[in-house]
Amino acid sequence: MGSAEPAAARDEDLVMRVAGGDELAFRELFSRYASVAHALAFRLVRHAHVAEEIVQEAFLAVWRSPDRYDRTRGSVRAWLMGTVHHRAVDAVRREQAQRRRVEQAAALGSPFTEDPTDDVLAAIDLPRERQLIRNALAELPDEQRDVIQQMYFDGMSQSQIAERTGLPLGTVKSRTLLAMRRLRSKLGEGAR
Repeated sequence: MGSAEPAAARDEDLVMRVAGGDELAFRELFSRYASVAHALAFRLVRHAHVAEEIVQEAFLAVWRSPDRYDRTRGSVRAWLMGTVHHRAVDAVRREQAQRRRVEQAAALGSPFTEDPTDDVLAAIDLPRERQLIRNALAELPDEQRDVIQQMYFDGMSQSQIAERTGLPLGTVKSRTLLAMRRLRSKLGEGAR
């Protein structure tokens, strides 16, 4: 029996204990893999603080859903590193999307208006717009509203929502699509 086999069995035991709420087992799992998880995340995102957040999110997911580990799909180490990798890729995609939005906004010109009264007039309508959005969100079915709130107010990706809720990624995507269609329709009506 190689040294990797007892370590793998020990890791599986730790995950089972974490599933039972054992904080010491969680701490041991964290101390075993946090540094390698951080190195993986850093290699992908190139920002130490972002890598640290990714590792924390990944281990929080382990604490919340240790039953997601499936020994038939690989070792605990592979599962943990896969979780970190997926979260890091999501972070990179979010950062790239944010950069594109900033670049597009810059390409459209200065955010400052020529006439400062335009800003005042736009601000007058904000309470009305906020109320329209609140009303449209309230009319969504609960499962669609939950997905939208997690995406746009909690800043989560669809993958993160699927992981947090235990829903298949396809279900999260379809709920998002349906919710966005309903919101677009409702908000389009409210603007008229």
